[in-house]
Amino acid sequence: MDGQTGDGPPRNPKLAAEKYAVTHLDSGQSDSFPDPVPRGTFRIDPKQMPQVVTGPVNIITLAATDSKYRWISSTSGVRYVDVSDGGFRQVASMDTPGIQPIPPQALDKVLDQNFTDVGQIETAIRDDWGAANWQRIANGIYSLVDKDNRVYYVTQNSEIVVFGLKNKDKPEDGIEIVSQLDFKPWLGKGTTTLGVPENIVGVNLTYDGQLTVLASRAIFVIDRTLAGEPQQVRFGDDETVSNSMAIDDNGGIYAASDKIMRKVVWTGSKLSTDENDGAWSSPYDFGRQPPAVKFGIGTGSTPTLMGFGKDADQLVVITDGADHMKLVAFWRNKIPDGFRQKPGAKSNRIADQIEVTAGLSDPKPEFIQSEQSVVVTGYGAFVVQNIGSEGTPDRLVDVIANGPVFQPPHGMQRFEWDPSGDKWTSSWTRGDVVSTSMVPAVSSTSGIVFVNGYSEADGWEVTGLDWKTGETVHRTIFGQSNLGNGAYAIIEALPNGDLLFNSIGGPFRAKIADK
Repeated sequence: MDGQTGDGPPRNPKLAAEKYAVTHLDSGQSDSFPDPVPRGTFRIDPKQMPQVVTGPVNIITLAATDSKYRWISSTSGVRYVDVSDGGFRQVASMDTPGIQPIPPQALDKVLDQNFTDVGQIETAIRDDWGAANWQRIANGIYSLVDKDNRVYYVTQNSEIVVFGLKNKDKPEDGIEIVSQLDFKPWLGKGTTTLGVPENIVGVNLTYDGQLTVLASRAIFVIDRTLAGEPQQVRFGDDETVSNSMAIDDNGGIYAASDKIMRKVVWTGSKLSTDENDGAWSSPYDFGRQPPAVKFGIGTGSTPTLMGFGKDADQLVVITDGADHMKLVAFWRNKIPDGFRQKPGAKSNRIADQIEVTAGLSDPKPEFIQSEQSVVVTGYGAFVVQNIGSEGTPDRLVDVIANGPVFQPPHGMQRFEWDPSGDKWTSSWTRGDVVSTSMVPAVSSTSGIVFVNGYSEADGWEVTGLDWKTGETVHRTIFGQSNLGNGAYAIIEALPNGDLLFNSIGGPFRAKIADK
């Protein structure tokens, strides 16, 4: 269908800022930001950068309502940071209630080591991190900041904790818990395909300010104060959701289990699965559990919205769960008149799907798969292949080993949606570039998409590829320090061009703008 893409998702007025106020950067989960990042090669020692030591795993440094500050969403809790004047200084902090924090010195002790085998990592975590395991990663992995500068944070125990400043005019007075809700009474009693009880997966805000909570097998809407009984829609008992959701400005909530992609609609008064309200569901291809990084047999991606404006093709995109994944676009609203179901597609809701080669030559690896959402700007989409041939069931051990111990995965690909032909086309591939586990992101201003990878020669780095050509146009090289590992987090930038790097050992400001 013909039409222009529009300028991306409209700002959600109930969030703290247009970008960075929710995991995956906006309500549409685009992984796209406007801050410019310079081209060139930069060598950075993470230990010399302004940093807040926290973690392990720090998914995002969220926007605050005052651009002078940011909120760190860490597995250890939240931190309030002053980012003004080229700095990155902790002003206040509060640990996750009910979770034993890992002291900064213990984080440093483990991450300062150069590991050569998995046993060393397992021993270090057991001895110095209190035997923390992959379930700890669930703390704060999907968070948001609302227009009142309050952080909605989910714990591994399926509690929602709302943090706020004690004194909005004096942040150094500290952080307090504004409200807290144990969500377990509303969750099912079953065990997911990941072998754990049903749990909260993510949170987002509707454009009218309701808190949307996505769990392993259900979606809920509850008042932002956490008062009252939540409304819910249950999914199938044989399904598991492992990623968060996208939300549009008309109440559409997009969530993918490991078998079915859904649009559930918040009408302003109720959660609806009625087609008359615009709701729908569609199966898609799923597969097997890969050996590393990825969780589950279905999509590894949070759904991403693509196409905005009255005449645009309005889509929602994911990668599927096939061993060699496909990029899948679903019509997110009305299926165009005359559109016919594509060969191989499981429903006519699927606008098109295309196999991802990631630039890898034959014989291809057993898995070409990803745990990352699709990066979208305009009608362009970018995906990474981050499944290596080795891995461990404990994804915390796995994410530290992936690169320095295990051979890192290679491959990525950029696609373009063709609205005149209702189809995907491949723009370019880079089979030689590494992306381990960090969520890629694109600077729409600079036209550069960023990934985090590892090589034996240079260690950890952020690699930037030209959005149009795929050429390497940016490298920020961190060296062998484990602080260059962005472990499941997202890549961000600051208005002056510095990278905001959400390291496994705590976010830091990579000061490249003045180099």
